[in-house]
Amino acid sequence: MSKPVTLNVGGRLYSTSLTTLTRYPESMLGSMFSGAMPTSSDSQGNYFIDRDGEMFRYILNFLRNSHLDLPVDFQELDLLKREADFFQIQPLLELLQTADPKISRIKNVTLNIIHDSKAVHSCPANIVTARLFCTSVALLRLLSSKFYYRFEWQVLPVCKNPEDLSFLSVEWAETRTGATANDKRLVRETCKPLYVLFSHQQICSLEMLVSHVIKIAVSEGGFFIHSFSPVSSGPVILQFHAQ
Repeated sequence: MSKPVTLNVGGRLYSTSLTTLTRYPESMLGSMFSGAMPTSSDSQGNYFIDRDGEMFRYILNFLRNSHLDLPVDFQELDLLKREADFFQIQPLLELLQTADPKISRIKNVTLNIIHDSKAVHSCPANIVTARLFCTSVALLRLLSSKFYYRFEWQVLPVCKNPEDLSFLSVEWAETRTGATANDKRLVRETCKPLYVLFSHQQICSLEMLVSHVIKIAVSEGGFFIHSFSPVSSGPVILQFHAQ
């Protein structure tokens, strides 16, 4: 074994050997640690690489044993492919090209939608807030990319940082019973309307939101709906299975 080397990859520290880092001489790591490419250091003197620190775990394990080991619920296959492409580790790239895409999908997924409503005194509407909690971060991110707000000719995302999602929160306005045309106009001018991509339908009720969540999960997430609780019974619980 060669002398241990400490790397700071995107803020995460890893210790390994030069033998491991140069296992594939034609790779970027092979070039960096054979002296063919310049390297940089952090304030502690560790080699610094400005890449995804979490994904580097799988890169390093492949360098150690030339085998791709991923957890069964691994959800970042595309991101790992980008990291392997950056480091130009050809044997790993070849394995990832043939990897089953289902490896990035949890087989059984539960999605809870907790919702509440509050009156808005400045206009004749109730604001409904729905918070989506999901056991699959990948599905949650997919859903965050499919809804948007439109306000004063601007298109606004429902989530500013989908990479750090722990839950997804969306809201929309529901005009009260007996609202006049002028009331509805006031609601449109003062509240952000929520829309779904492709059909560009405005979400006006919890039933509509649940319907579109199911459509997105089935048509683009690769799931089929196993069971769900009625919308009128409090929190909505959706159970999905991977196809």
